[in-house]
Amino acid sequence: MRYIDLYQSGELLKRVKAAYARLRSCDLCPHDCRVNRLAGEIGACRAGWLPRIASANVHHGEEPPISGTRGSGTIFLSWCSLHCRFCQNFPISQQGNGTDLTTRELAERMLGLQKRGVHNINFVTPTHFLPQILAALWLAIPRGFRLPIVWNSSGYEKVDALRLLDGVVDIYLPDMKYVAEEPAVQFSSASGYREMNRGAVAEMLRQVGHLELDDEGVAVRGLIIRHLVLPDGAAGSGETLRWIAANLGTETHIALMNQFFPAHRAAETPGIHRKITDEEYDEAVEALEEAGLENGWVQD
Repeated sequence: MRYIDLYQSGELLKRVKAAYARLRSCDLCPHDCRVNRLAGEIGACRAGWLPRIASANVHHGEEPPISGTRGSGTIFLSWCSLHCRFCQNFPISQQGNGTDLTTRELAERMLGLQKRGVHNINFVTPTHFLPQILAALWLAIPRGFRLPIVWNSSGYEKVDALRLLDGVVDIYLPDMKYVAEEPAVQFSSASGYREMNRGAVAEMLRQVGHLELDDEGVAVRGLIIRHLVLPDGAAGSGETLRWIAANLGTETHIALMNQFFPAHRAAETPGIHRKITDEEYDEAVEALEEAGLENGWVQD
């Protein structure tokens, strides 16, 4: 793991300190709230200074190279920098269900999952707890932690924050949610999503490259992009897929998802108040093929 070198050189500890310093006027995500989380102030994500997790368990439902045969060690972080009206995990992301831990306790969860034989540690919605995750890694390494790290995020990220993860994260698993500003704001309170998202995934690709698998077909490094098809073309699927092909390369792995349904507050929100149709998903699959994106997964 590349993070071992960062630990041994002292670079990882420097990044832990630099990341925590940003919590004094928090600018970890594009909201740029500038609240002092170390003093208990709360910004858009509503997270404090202790990492809060909803669960840490073995998960077999991710993309095949992530789950593999032994499962992914998935740690769901509570709260989120987005406020998606259709979030299926809204008790975790919107209501903050979970338990506050020390970074040492978070390191214990990582080590415990490693002992259970998982292929990787998969941090879900981790952006707002980036400093705490780095600190937990720094504590876990001298105790034998050696698994690949998956950064499973909304894709609403800042490039300068992602650079703190260069050499730390092995596999990036971001969303690319929106093309247009109106649905990004209306459905997720994410102004500037497209520009931030595209810059972020380009940085992720720079850091880890395209997906690499071991002899068993399990991911060891690289980028997988998730795109959820929304009703009435609200996600701008065709444009996003064309952008990926033109700017990241047709070898990029895409998980094209069709499981949208009106969870949380979507049923009361015009435009996302219904499930997508088979025809809408088929149009997205056709756009995927026309863009020349052959790597990844479509759903039945």
